[in-house]
Amino acid sequence: MLEKVLIANRGEIALRILRACRELGIRTVAVHSSADRDLKHVRLADETVCIGPAASADSYLNIPAIISAAEVTAADAIHPGYGFLSENADFAERVEHSGFIFIGPKAETIRLMGDKVSAIRAMKEAGIPCVPGSDGPLDDDDARNLRFASEIGYPVIIKAAGGGGGRGMRVVHKEADLLGAISVTRNEARSAFGNATVYMEKFLVNPRHVEIQVLADSHGNAIHLGERDCSMQRRHQKVVEESPAPGITEAQRQEIGERCAEACRRIGYRGAGTFEFLYEDGNFYFIEMNTRIQVEHPVTEMVTGVDLVKEQLNVAAGELLRYSQADIEVRGHAIECRINAEDPDKFIPSPGKITQYHAPGGPGIRVDSHIYTGYAVPPYYDSMIGKLIAFGDDRDSALARMRTALSEIVVEGIKTNVPLHRRILDDEQFRAGGTNIHYLEQKLGLK
Repeated sequence: MLEKVLIANRGEIALRILRACRELGIRTVAVHSSADRDLKHVRLADETVCIGPAASADSYLNIPAIISAAEVTAADAIHPGYGFLSENADFAERVEHSGFIFIGPKAETIRLMGDKVSAIRAMKEAGIPCVPGSDGPLDDDDARNLRFASEIGYPVIIKAAGGGGGRGMRVVHKEADLLGAISVTRNEARSAFGNATVYMEKFLVNPRHVEIQVLADSHGNAIHLGERDCSMQRRHQKVVEESPAPGITEAQRQEIGERCAEACRRIGYRGAGTFEFLYEDGNFYFIEMNTRIQVEHPVTEMVTGVDLVKEQLNVAAGELLRYSQADIEVRGHAIECRINAEDPDKFIPSPGKITQYHAPGGPGIRVDSHIYTGYAVPPYYDSMIGKLIAFGDDRDSALARMRTALSEIVVEGIKTNVPLHRRILDDEQFRAGGTNIHYLEQKLGLK
């Protein structure tokens, strides 16, 4: 087992990793920016290292500073959490070349799945269903690109191969707009991601976002842990997630899950990962793979009883998976609400000092958060300040518990999106289950 892990992240996921390490008897190193000295995990860690000023580029994205911190503290491994450097293949490579264990996939796997074109090609070879598209990057042959779109059928979507987080995408509804959209998306991709490669896919009109959680070790073993529905989104950012996904049958779960596990075996995947799909008319269409722990991992933990972060640590230490597929059973239902420090109507970030904080409780309630009374939410980072998770024997029970929890939570001194979550939980169509990825924006009048 690992003896000391450096946590190369901040906020709730850093605290989550620290707690998993403590359960396993692993010592921790918390690296932090000068603005994050008062983070809860920094106060609780065995050792701390300030790696730079507030700006992410000078701290949490500063690879030499992070590796130097691992060297001076004699850490065994580095856990990147999510965001920041978690899917940066160069970082993973530098970590390994510096003599540390990267808690995640190998660098070549991150590169393979980080490029959407190569990822789709690899998934097709592994038998994973994909959205009809150009089957590769678009070149400068205008006639060929127009023919692709005609064969696929409008509307189509142009995507940046190195994109993510909802950026680098443009929907085209008619032929006259296609070539201009390709050019603009290329320029955006070059500027935002340093990679001008774009490709084309069929634009699904009313899909849901359903994803499959996987775990794999370095010995060729891989399992799936059911699915999550993440269709409640705003600006391509998830707001509410749940597991299992409403309306997905056990047969569907096992079929698509085993395909994902087999794909992991084929590409030599290691660690926790997520296959993301668009789901429409009973069909799954692969869109990307996240080669890290997900923000929404707690709902899977609640319905399977598997601690995904502890499994990441075990696998990174070279151990065999502690579970076989026969051990995994989805029981009950779990829902997660992302709590953000932002105006619930205008979605403007709301940093500042929390003057009073009360976490909800009761049966089936879990709160993953780093905040406390007196904590000052900095203006430099993502606005998420925690996740509220409710578990029940069935979806109705989980919804009831979440509504109760949302009525109890108190965060004063700043604005949060808790009022938005209360509205979502009271929405008839959400309560019925199966809303598509456009539903929330339409409800909010953003579409």
